[in-house]
Amino acid sequence: MTISFTIADMTVHRIIEQEVPFFPALQVLDGLTPELLAENRSWLRPKALDAEDMLILCFQSYVVRTPHHTILVDSCIGNHKPRPTRPTWHDKTDDRYMRGLAAAGLTVDDIDIVMCTHLHADHVGWNTRLDNGRWVPTFSKARYVFGEQEYRHWAAAHAKAPVAAFGDSVLPVMEAGRADLVGMAHEIGDHVRLLPTPGHTPGHVAIRFGRGRDEVVMTGDLIHSPLQARFPAMSMRFDTDPAEAAITRRAFLERYCDTATLCCTAHFPSPSVGRIKRWDDGFRCEAVG
Repeated sequence: MTISFTIADMTVHRIIEQEVPFFPALQVLDGLTPELLAENRSWLRPKALDAEDMLILCFQSYVVRTPHHTILVDSCIGNHKPRPTRPTWHDKTDDRYMRGLAAAGLTVDDIDIVMCTHLHADHVGWNTRLDNGRWVPTFSKARYVFGEQEYRHWAAAHAKAPVAAFGDSVLPVMEAGRADLVGMAHEIGDHVRLLPTPGHTPGHVAIRFGRGRDEVVMTGDLIHSPLQARFPAMSMRFDTDPAEAAITRRAFLERYCDTATLCCTAHFPSPSVGRIKRWDDGFRCEAVG
């Protein structure tokens, strides 16, 4: 599935790979109690919360066409990837992602740059594809941009014990000579800038697009659910540093609150894209599209 929109001198495509109930809300959100969930259930359902109180998450990439480049942000889940702890990802073989690219008028050879907000499995999966038993870069003409801090973190972890996604979706790109490790101040032309957003992982970044101002920002996993916008202190229990993630999340929401910047969230249920508005002591993402 593909949804597209134009803003300023750019076109943005959402390439959706999955949109499914994924986590039990009460098990994964710090500070969420049954009472608090009950108070918010009415506005969360049915888009963000199912009948069993599972958070509904979208897994997607964004492709941004600037006047200079075609940039894919976060390459989603991928096919043939062994992910036994995630049944909906495990050894997947469907063609939904590639059909989504085609619906946007794109092939893998049209992507100039692949950027990853961080290196978790659902953000790097299509970095590589299986070719005669070997993992090779899917976007063979693209440069892949990885944050150096993020890369070093996972390289160190992988050296101690294998990290599946790093081994099959990141290292092969490095070994093929297609990757650039960059610092937090990295820019691409006059349209693309990084924003450090640590907490979910140590080197997590958001990615800002627009000439002269932030027209669009890709949040990555600094936020997973609309409930965390309403209550920014509510971190995911698998954040590397939940306290830092909460600080980062509030700072990000304050930064873009009541501005014209479109926030493209990684995992909010469709339409996933909106503008940040204040809601009491928290925020909401006013949907666009």
